[in-house]
Amino acid sequence: MPLVLTAAAITVLLIMIMKFRVHAFIALAVVSFLLALALGMPLPEIAGSIEDGLGSTLASTGLVFGFGAILGRLLADAGGAQRISTTLVDRFGRRRVQWAVVVAALILGIALFFEVGIVLLVPIVYQMAKQAKVDFLYLGLPMGTGLSVMHAFLPPHPGPTVIAEQYGANIGAVLLYGFVIAIPTAVIAGPAFTYFARKYIPSAFTRTEVGVLAKLGQGKQFAPEDTPSFTSSTLTALFPVLLMFGSSVVTLVQKATGLPKNWFFHAVELIGQPTTVMLLSVLLAIHTMGIARKIPMSQVMQSAEGSVKAVGMLLLILGISGSLKEVLIDGGVGDYVAVLFEGSSISPLLLAWLIAALLRLAQGSATVAALTTAGLIIPLIEGSDVNLALLTLATGAGSIIASHVNDTGFWIVREAFGLTVKETLATWTVLETVISLSGFGFVLLLSLVV
Repeated sequence: MPLVLTAAAITVLLIMIMKFRVHAFIALAVVSFLLALALGMPLPEIAGSIEDGLGSTLASTGLVFGFGAILGRLLADAGGAQRISTTLVDRFGRRRVQWAVVVAALILGIALFFEVGIVLLVPIVYQMAKQAKVDFLYLGLPMGTGLSVMHAFLPPHPGPTVIAEQYGANIGAVLLYGFVIAIPTAVIAGPAFTYFARKYIPSAFTRTEVGVLAKLGQGKQFAPEDTPSFTSSTLTALFPVLLMFGSSVVTLVQKATGLPKNWFFHAVELIGQPTTVMLLSVLLAIHTMGIARKIPMSQVMQSAEGSVKAVGMLLLILGISGSLKEVLIDGGVGDYVAVLFEGSSISPLLLAWLIAALLRLAQGSATVAALTTAGLIIPLIEGSDVNLALLTLATGAGSIIASHVNDTGFWIVREAFGLTVKETLATWTVLETVISLSGFGFVLLLSLVV
């Protein structure tokens, strides 16, 4: 019954948005309340659950998106985004620009959380699309693919890192097998899928109106000599990656060597947190894109203020989508799915993927789906000779299937690319499913040889 109620709630949400044109923020709020009532949650707890979901989502993404929006606008208004995009298009050529985006997203996705990667790359990819004279989504989907694949399969991202620890998998093996799986999966779900998506949902690729994050990259066009250097622009854009990557490496070394934590490791851990990373990156951008170029501070702050105003509604939508997710968790939908598989005799790899996939469909969060699956699978693998690194990757593959309206990432992508709900379902939801199925397929192939 909880799954039926969840499906009914999602159907109501889609009807409200797509047929009656109710704004996503209002529709999500109404459906969250209705679903909480339908699931039988105690009346005094419903409002608190919705507030907790909104609060926890904004706590983890609000500052990241705010600082990321400022960084993107400063790069655009100073000409840095134009310099990066022009240089990449010139180096790779217009025919290979899609592959340039995939490679860049895969590299940046090693260190960047998905949300950070989206908010940083969308303005630059928008500029690249303009320079190469191609549709924005033609580059946007491969970019999202690269980030999503890394988020699902590679440490130091939270899902695969924590799952590997719970399973007792060797983190080095997870990294190695993760790379082997990630590259072909990114090719299939990125350029290959985009080729077909362009044919069956052409309206998503020919939009003239773009999302709020892309608009951050709509700075005025500069003459090449009036833009910052490629080195300065790239350093500013990649600074979050460098900080996160450096912090991750130090943390992995500390754990591998068993060194006790001291003030240095605590400081590195603080610096590697997304919020700290983005704040430090904004401070660098104020210097490289403003002070160093003799731009008045008042003008720099005007760009910063305008960028934050632009993402205000996006933040509300993300927050209330977290409320729907919280209701699903507090209402016991995830627990219900878990009970269905108790005592199952299915292959551990298939079982891990299947449970994670159903939990993802039911409650939206990839991380929650992955961690819940790990807790259920651990008792079932005692005495089994299953490869724990592959089990980690199978769980990660299942946890990202079919991103839809109960997933914050769905709304991030919709708002980033200015899509309708229907277009987002036909592109992003299908793309995430392709990543999940392809990734799991490669896990099964690897299990035959390792």
